[in-house]
Amino acid sequence: MSTRKRSTSLQLTTMLAGAASLTLAGCDDPGAGAQAGWDPNRGEQVEAFSYKSLEECKAANEVSDQQCDTSWAAAQKDDQTNAPRYEARASCEDVYGAGNCVPRGEQGGGSFFTPLLTGFVIGRMLDGGGGYYRGTGLYRGNDGYYSTWGGRLGRDYGTGRTVIPRESIDPPDVIRNAPPKVQTRTSVVSRGGFGGGRSYAYSGSHKGGFGG
Repeated sequence: MSTRKRSTSLQLTTMLAGAASLTLAGCDDPGAGAQAGWDPNRGEQVEAFSYKSLEECKAANEVSDQQCDTSWAAAQKDDQTNAPRYEARASCEDVYGAGNCVPRGEQGGGSFFTPLLTGFVIGRMLDGGGGYYRGTGLYRGNDGYYSTWGGRLGRDYGTGRTVIPRESIDPPDVIRNAPPKVQTRTSVVSRGGFGGGRSYAYSGSHKGGFGG
């Protein structure tokens, strides 16, 4: 890919001091009632492009307009069905900041709070000699930017490129189809305010090349 103007819309707010290669977030404790086994910040890191809006994506010329459209639509869908959920506004704001959480509800279900969608991220997925792109929502936490699925944007210090865990862009079906768990203040505190805010009742195993 030829050198193109890179998006500067979403700046990473923190970097781990002394990191030799990739900036990675801490592992997510699924919290009370959920079973551990899947960590969105483990595994292969892929190149990522982040934007505040569809228009900004198209103006950056980093991916095709069609890829911008497809990824933005995927981000909106993921936000509606899988945005991090919190029992109380205060718990959500502990992770995403004051004024950055909104109430939502479900048909036949109770109400909960989710962070505001601040943009979307596109991961460049490589398969053999080819490649494709996949997008999802992006949220600004107190310690960085996170995808709908909990993976944190980081930087590859070797190349200077923005990266994100592959499975936090394209999670396995068992995770994608699992209902998000509404988190309580207790689970947020026990996790130390992990910005991804993801929690699943999932008992499968996951093996990745990077630890949390």
